[in-house]
Amino acid sequence: MVEQRAIPRTMSTQHPDNATSPRWSEDEIVEGEAEVQEAYFAYRDLGCGEVMWDSEGKDVDTNVVRKLLSNYPDYFRKRVLGRDVFLTYRIPNPQVEVAEKKVITQTLCSIPLSADVASLFHGRDAVPVFEVILPFTTSGRELVWLHDYYRKTITGVEDFGLSGSMTVRQYLGSFRPREVDVIPLLEDKETLLSADGVVSEYIRAVKVSQMRVFLARSDPALNYGMIPAVLLTKIALSKLSSVQKKTGVPIHPIIGAGSMPFRGHLSPDNVSGFLDENKGLATVTTQSAFRYDYSIASVRRAISTLNARLPNGTADQIGRNEQEILRVLIEKLVRSYQARVESLAPLINDLAQYVPKRRARKLHIGLFGYSRRVRGVTMPRAIPFAAVFYSLGIPPEFIGAAAVRDLDGKEWEVLQSTYRKMKQDFVGVSGLVSWETINMLNDSYVKVAKRSGVSVEKLKNGLSSLMEDLSAVEEALSVHLGPRGSVSKKHENFVNNFLLSYIARDHSDARVAFIEAAGLRRCIG
Repeated sequence: MVEQRAIPRTMSTQHPDNATSPRWSEDEIVEGEAEVQEAYFAYRDLGCGEVMWDSEGKDVDTNVVRKLLSNYPDYFRKRVLGRDVFLTYRIPNPQVEVAEKKVITQTLCSIPLSADVASLFHGRDAVPVFEVILPFTTSGRELVWLHDYYRKTITGVEDFGLSGSMTVRQYLGSFRPREVDVIPLLEDKETLLSADGVVSEYIRAVKVSQMRVFLARSDPALNYGMIPAVLLTKIALSKLSSVQKKTGVPIHPIIGAGSMPFRGHLSPDNVSGFLDENKGLATVTTQSAFRYDYSIASVRRAISTLNARLPNGTADQIGRNEQEILRVLIEKLVRSYQARVESLAPLINDLAQYVPKRRARKLHIGLFGYSRRVRGVTMPRAIPFAAVFYSLGIPPEFIGAAAVRDLDGKEWEVLQSTYRKMKQDFVGVSGLVSWETINMLNDSYVKVAKRSGVSVEKLKNGLSSLMEDLSAVEEALSVHLGPRGSVSKKHENFVNNFLLSYIARDHSDARVAFIEAAGLRRCIG
């Protein structure tokens, strides 16, 4: 555990949301050795302070430290891993990913090995990895279990006696770091609303001097809709700020935001808007679309700005009364959103087959993986889910938005004062609404239902509900929907072609149209 350490401001992640292949890669799918090269590229060429090394839902190279140091020795002699730039593991949660739970042992055991490798490389003690991210965290207990597991079974074996008077320490040497810092990744509604309790429980048990907390944006959007996801993030940040005041322990929030408003709206052309909306952050993710679907000059500028402007002040303080009002309106919006998703689930899953692979992930459905579920219905993950709706000319940001009509005056006031850039976010995707594609869907819903396996009645009702969502945003926020410039008009042409090809079962043309549209909006989903 490193007591006084620099907190990195930009975290490069392996989210597979890029429409364009990386400039340095010969393949569309980034895996294996290419991910080691990608980490170096993020540090040196882009200026990211941290790389998340992800073993959740995918195979991961636990020799990454050895390979980075041996492949790029000149760079890492000047910029020391664990001091100047950082590598942070995300591991599977054993409470969720049952078939993958022992990947934790493999990953944690590599941490002391990486310390030995780095110490030999630098000629002095070095600890390149000392943090792990635990996804799907729902309680402080889970963090304590992981912290104790490492302390007791990885480093705690040092004094274990072998045959004769030999100890493990004498046989294998000491194990460093002695402890790991555990970063909770909070992803579901109940946990985000009780972020203070989760963090406080861990602080009391482990007596940490500071703590990083990771707030998800993609999965809350997938599960509850865009507006609830934004509000849940705001409440969580407010609660974490309160914990810091009460305990005196510095809390460093991380947010995992994608490029489009649905998954967070952190793109190279919206850095200032994002930072103004999301106060109280210490670190942000720069996902694959952020890094590869914009010019390298704009990416470097954006990362430099983030590194300079983070942390970005104190989180917006949301009082108890406002929190209660937000909880009520969140539930209204969630019910509306989930009803739409449930009715359209077979169509969503069928269309998700056209999403191109960008990472060598394991399957997320069945014995060896996990799927995302919305009200008991199996869904693709957030990126392909969003991509499906963009490719139908109905941006996912709008799903369930008709519920704003059910808000009373006070609820609408609190919503607008809390989510200040709500209108700007909807305006940002308004040009991706394709009335031509929507009309085609409405005219051909019987064919589409037969093609996708959704019932005709459910599809008809689902489309009707989505039309209400679009109308509600138009009316409530005075947002004009539909293509305006050349890019959005080209995007409409491709989503039209995608739907036509899908109905005709022309898989090749559907995939081409899908990718072309993604390239124009500069992300898959």
